[in-house]
Amino acid sequence: MADRRRTTLDAVLIILPPSETKSDGGTGPALRLEGLTLPTLTPIRRRIADALVDLADDVEASAAALGLGRTQLAEVARNASLFSAPTRPALERYTGVLYDAIDVAALSAAARRRADERLLIGSALFGVVGATDLIPAYRLSAASRLPNLGTLGSQWKPDLTTALNGLGSDLVVDLRSGGYRALGPVPGAVEVTVLTEKPDGTRSVVSHFNKHHKGVLVSSLLRSRRTVHDINVLAAVAAGGGQRTEIASDRELVILTD
Repeated sequence: MADRRRTTLDAVLIILPPSETKSDGGTGPALRLEGLTLPTLTPIRRRIADALVDLADDVEASAAALGLGRTQLAEVARNASLFSAPTRPALERYTGVLYDAIDVAALSAAARRRADERLLIGSALFGVVGATDLIPAYRLSAASRLPNLGTLGSQWKPDLTTALNGLGSDLVVDLRSGGYRALGPVPGAVEVTVLTEKPDGTRSVVSHFNKHHKGVLVSSLLRSRRTVHDINVLAAVAAGGGQRTEIASDRELVILTD
């Protein structure tokens, strides 16, 4: 985030899901856990990061714990170099369908400032990171279990929720998947459901393109100058970006696709 020590945010705060795929390289300095957004989480980040690096000494154990196949063993080397590898801003580190839809490179200077101030990204390793936080590539998912640490949920609860609540945003839009939300639930956050509506009116949950439509929503929010302080304005901004929405409740926005 633009100021990693801020305790409040105006208007909307958006928590993005992470991605398994991450860009390589970077030009930033080695990881400094103390420099990340929400520094009160540093002790937990240190504990998980140290366990992940130690696990990387055993490639087979790492593959088992992280659910890696034989073609993915390079991910273990990434974890081994967690504290020495070059870093880059988190919003440029995570890749995939949702981030393609946001299209960071195409954001105007004003939209990029809003991204830096309003976006957080969920992480099994870091809890959350801000858009500008400098991080290396790594591999760890919410469902992973590290030796001697148990589940990641047991590490993050309740500290992650407490830290997120301390940001004091008017509105939180939580786009994380269930597994990542469970690491640090945000009571009162708005969640977004993507549904396909068929000509006969029946609806079904979108799976493959779910993240794309959420990325389009984020793009609209970053490009809009409106102050998004409730779900009604959120729906209006989505509509302005060409998406069809319904307000299912004061805590759920539905995006409808054909």
